[in-house]
Amino acid sequence: MFRENRTKLAKSIKSTMDESALIVLVGGPSTTRFDSDNEPVFRQESYFWWLSGVKDADCALILDEDGRMTLLVPNLPEDYATIMGHIKSKEEWKELYGADDVDFTENLEQVLESKVVSNDKSTKILLMEGVNSDSGNTYDLAPEFKSNKLVEQQDKTTLFPILAECRVHKSKLELALLEHVAQISSFAHSYVMRNLKPGMMEYQAESLFMHYAYFNFGSRLVSYTSICGCGPNAAILHYGHAGEPNARLIGEEDNCLFDMGAEYQCYASDITCSFPANGKFSAKYLPIYNAVLQAQITVYEMLKPGVSWVDCHKAAEKTILTALAEMGIVSKGPDVSFDDLVELRLGGIFMPHGLGHFIGIDTHDVGGYLPGHQPRIQLPGLSKLRTARLLEENMVLTVEPGCYFIDHLLDGALNNPALSKYLNEQKLKPYRGYGGVRLEDVLAITKDGCVNFTVCPRTVEEVEGVMAGGKWPPMKDSTPELRRINLVRASPMLGPLGT
Repeated sequence: MFRENRTKLAKSIKSTMDESALIVLVGGPSTTRFDSDNEPVFRQESYFWWLSGVKDADCALILDEDGRMTLLVPNLPEDYATIMGHIKSKEEWKELYGADDVDFTENLEQVLESKVVSNDKSTKILLMEGVNSDSGNTYDLAPEFKSNKLVEQQDKTTLFPILAECRVHKSKLELALLEHVAQISSFAHSYVMRNLKPGMMEYQAESLFMHYAYFNFGSRLVSYTSICGCGPNAAILHYGHAGEPNARLIGEEDNCLFDMGAEYQCYASDITCSFPANGKFSAKYLPIYNAVLQAQITVYEMLKPGVSWVDCHKAAEKTILTALAEMGIVSKGPDVSFDDLVELRLGGIFMPHGLGHFIGIDTHDVGGYLPGHQPRIQLPGLSKLRTARLLEENMVLTVEPGCYFIDHLLDGALNNPALSKYLNEQKLKPYRGYGGVRLEDVLAITKDGCVNFTVCPRTVEEVEGVMAGGKWPPMKDSTPELRRINLVRASPMLGPLGT
């Protein structure tokens, strides 16, 4: 897979540049917890992983225009063998990671200079430099050369957008990995759903998920901080951080929103389930849940190459606003359409985040806003979209519509004359402090539609059945419109799927 990725990048660079090029990429550094000697579990930098599959810290690579990789590894001291284990020889490094050549990182400039000299063409040295459009963080691992010759030949603008675009479209093996880790997470969610009871703590749900994924499938890491919000905490979009650490007692009448994903071979999953803690949907909870589920189905019917992700987001908002109108929370006259309400950005009050995001080696994967594609839309709600691109085959995205009741957003809308006339404040009152619902699946775009890698209980009947101890998955899919391709068949990678 990694050799295929290297070839893909080399071809993309060749088609872009007239000059010869060498690509230099630095892997993630080993770290400690602040000034202590406590070493957290290392996880490779994502671009470096995509090209090399190297699990070890403190490495680098040089890639030539034919996709040949020289791997540079740390020159470890002798006592490393006593403390950390066997020191690999250069031949072992080559065999383990499929490198064409191996040297030490301390020799990076010498190796580069020899490659430049041996090439009779003008050679550019491509380094990574750019800003991640999801985090706003700058990629800052590029080496700083001491050699004036290397400095003169370096290029810090070409590589970043090309490498990011390569990661947007997944290979067959990447699709298989993403399907696999989505299934791991789906069954971990189902396990949590079955075992959760009122009176437990939110962090116990997080623990159940992590244990299930690691114990059964070797997923040592999660893709992001687990969000286990119950009751009003379900309206905190990224709950679960150090300041809000999944520490609430789960009440009998609480509704749960659990957003958790395992990681496998550095590939991410990102799945959200919402359900009643006591296992039975209340009359108050049911219409909100079904509105979000219908928003998912509406979007799945749209997904195919050429479709605008912005249009998908608006369709989800429209579906949720329609349901809120049926509940009397949203009020409009015959001269105003739901499309009008979407354009007024009323939907952003109840769904103040984007519909989803690319997913791959990173949970919020790269490629959302690259040169040559649609720019970010500077409107309330729509500015939160992590991409505005047209969909293409082999993209993998999450679809995560939600409906929340967040006091400061509701107050702002009620104090805005342009929006308040479409809201029924009395109907809203019972939902103050209620929390929210989000449903999130991982899907791949195919040549004529989409497939859903997530196999969680989704319909009311499925959720209540699993929480009552029923078998999962079922022998027959009663909701084919959810496009869950693996719901009723076992994956050979997973073995028996029953939980």
